[in-house]
Amino acid sequence: MRRSRPGRRRCGSVSDIRVPILMYHAVAADPNDATRALSVTPEAFAEQMAVLADRGLTPVTTAGLAAGWRSGHPLPERPVLITFDDGYEGVHQHALPVLAKHGFPATLFVSTGWIQGPYDTGGGLDTMLDWDQVRELAAAGVEIGGHSHSHPQLDQVSDATLRFELIHCKEIVADQLGTVPASFAYPYGYSSRRVRQAVRETGYAQALAVGNGLAHHAQGPYALRRVTVRRGTGIDEFERVIEGRAIARTFARDRALTKGYALVRRTRQARRLVSRFGV
Repeated sequence: MRRSRPGRRRCGSVSDIRVPILMYHAVAADPNDATRALSVTPEAFAEQMAVLADRGLTPVTTAGLAAGWRSGHPLPERPVLITFDDGYEGVHQHALPVLAKHGFPATLFVSTGWIQGPYDTGGGLDTMLDWDQVRELAAAGVEIGGHSHSHPQLDQVSDATLRFELIHCKEIVADQLGTVPASFAYPYGYSSRRVRQAVRETGYAQALAVGNGLAHHAQGPYALRRVTVRRGTGIDEFERVIEGRAIARTFARDRALTKGYALVRRTRQARRLVSRFGV
């Protein structure tokens, strides 16, 4: 797949550039209730990819973006990342042909316990990829990254469980693909200093959160923000997002809900500590 077009102008200072990292989940005409809100139709995905091509954006992989920022080398003109979480079957059936049509690379973050095959725990929310399909995606130029094994809220689990989720995921991907994954995406977007440290110590070179904002160099390689693309994302909103316009207004409701839920999660965590240690 195309990494950048020959002769295209390269961007200037890496510290100044803001990059839209698009976060997709399921690509499906008729998803189930569990995945519907965070899904997109095949037609919407095709239209969105056509917009990227028409506007002259240059998709890169997660590893490619991070490598560029680490080295200080100029990135392709108007970079954008196309990422998929979890490992839904529609990424192979519907998204891959569109990506191939445009020559676009992408990144798929797999929850290894959700992929059909020998490590399947049965936790997948809808029809999931199998490992043959994941290998076909990798062969077509899709970077395969880690997304934990069982998709827990990593900042809520013990140190032992955290390390298991990270290491087991990495080992399974390496075993199935013959390549050690370099990139990671936090399930639900949740991380903490402890989680980010564990991700780095496990050997992942970069990791993506959510945040619903543009990514930039100052965020550091383990807290790069993404913007959510969902079933309710119209083409006008999509165009605003990739152009970096009105991001805060577009995701204002998401941020309010995130803050509210963060308070609930902190309360639950405090109660667990009280129950466990009596403090």
